[in-house]
Amino acid sequence: MRRRTRALVLPTALLLTCGAMVGTAQTAGAHATAVKRTAECQGDWLPATPTSSDIMAGEVEFLALPPVKVGKDVDWRTDPYRNRSWSMVFHSLRWMGRLVADYETTGDKAYLARAAEIARDWVADNPRRGGGSPYAWQEHPIALRAPALVCLSKHVGESWLTRSLAEHAAMLSNPKLYEKGHNHGIDQDIALLGIGCRYKRDEWSSLAIRRLTETVDLDVDSQGALREQAPRYATYVHDRLKVAMDDIEECGRKVPSSIEKRWESLKGFVAHSTQPNGFMVPIGDGGADVRPVGYDSPKKTVKVFGNGYVYGRTAWDKPESAFYSIRFGPGTRYHGHEDHLGVTYYAQGRDVLVDAGFHSYEDNGYRRWTMSPEAHNVPVVAGARFRPRTATALTRSSIGGDRQSFRLTDKAYGVPRTRSVLVNHGEDVMAVLDTVPAGAKVGNLWHFAAGLSVVSAEGGRVVVKDKAGWKATLVQLAMPACTPVGGQKVVRGASSPYQGWVSNAYLKKEAAPAVVSPAVAGGLLTVVVPGTDQPSVSCSGGRVKLETAKGSVSFKAGRADLS
Repeated sequence: MRRRTRALVLPTALLLTCGAMVGTAQTAGAHATAVKRTAECQGDWLPATPTSSDIMAGEVEFLALPPVKVGKDVDWRTDPYRNRSWSMVFHSLRWMGRLVADYETTGDKAYLARAAEIARDWVADNPRRGGGSPYAWQEHPIALRAPALVCLSKHVGESWLTRSLAEHAAMLSNPKLYEKGHNHGIDQDIALLGIGCRYKRDEWSSLAIRRLTETVDLDVDSQGALREQAPRYATYVHDRLKVAMDDIEECGRKVPSSIEKRWESLKGFVAHSTQPNGFMVPIGDGGADVRPVGYDSPKKTVKVFGNGYVYGRTAWDKPESAFYSIRFGPGTRYHGHEDHLGVTYYAQGRDVLVDAGFHSYEDNGYRRWTMSPEAHNVPVVAGARFRPRTATALTRSSIGGDRQSFRLTDKAYGVPRTRSVLVNHGEDVMAVLDTVPAGAKVGNLWHFAAGLSVVSAEGGRVVVKDKAGWKATLVQLAMPACTPVGGQKVVRGASSPYQGWVSNAYLKKEAAPAVVSPAVAGGLLTVVVPGTDQPSVSCSGGRVKLETAKGSVSFKAGRADLS
């Protein structure tokens, strides 16, 4: 939901075309009869909740929030949770479509009668030129509602419905309201295509396919990376493009090859964005509970996507594998957060370093914090003002089988901040070196998973453990002197300001340990060692050596590089 749409002059051609339709919904209570299923009414666009029985009882449930009684005469200004997503789903009328789909399945005419009654009431109470709910004619509800109304039109031919579909088509075809290069635009194209095909309006079908081709080219790059800066939306776009391609073929049209190629390329991006535990890494507006299904594992275990993602893992299809992500690329847009130079780390079958995650789209203090640098594992320049939407460059990468290293830099705080990341596999270690120019000081933030608790924080070391007793250690050293940096502040569940939280599901948050480091001049080296609380760390001749219970690891630490 990005902006309120404006009223348009409605073309009459569609009304004339639709006016030839006849027939009305059957009355409730009539005996069930066999009904032909239609492509327009069947499919995975239908919501799991509410069920048809819920709707018939006057109750709706969205977004796993408690059910709401709406009764027979629906108040379309109902907004029980002051939640924009709830209102968007409410006005999408997909739940009304559930009734029509179940009418086709069961033959129960009461379902169709109630669906027609709900839709007619919505049309009457929400005129396009105002007076209804402020959500009624926003661009995304329009796009999601139109297919539900098209579905209804397969069984109901009353003039109020054909007129409303004409209004929807007018809004959807207006270039000023089109969300080009965004998943909303894809939904708008699917909706306009559906109306155009339903009433044989080739100009609308052609417009939808032409716009869709352009939008997909903007939204999905040649590597398959989604440009909306939240990987979980790649699964949504992939699913919706499949719907669009199927609809194009159902319409007797040819699917543009460029759409099919970008759709195929999304699969690799989704797979690389998925952690060994099967859940997508929660970057941007992406919940930690998103679990993609049906995406094959690529051959490469490390992948750099030029639009801002580095993903690496030790192996595919092994839950105990290590996995990491690094963010860079264009400035924040759409569903992105201010997470540039941020990392996540999964090792030995556990989340170790995580993002604070996605909570909701509500404009409140907590939402704003989850989008800020402070909710991510990033370097911070002490005393400097953060500059939003700054681009970050990946300036060096070295990819080996057992070790990878990368260097990134930007001027998000007005001066160059550089982060070098090294990940060692086999003996799991992540090392991060943050540097700033002379005269500046750099600190950083580290967010541990909610299932970890702090055992100790002293002498430049923070030790965490899980309920099973597994431990990990974070060590910080001032470079190039290689002296321990003490004074780490551990924050858990603070609200003024927000810090020490993780959102693992929509509208949920848990207190979790966050480490705020002191700022140092020159360079700050952070080493994360999973599986132990007593790593031995030493430096000599520009080389850092770690001794753990399972073996030793060493790496070079230059002025601004790790290798």
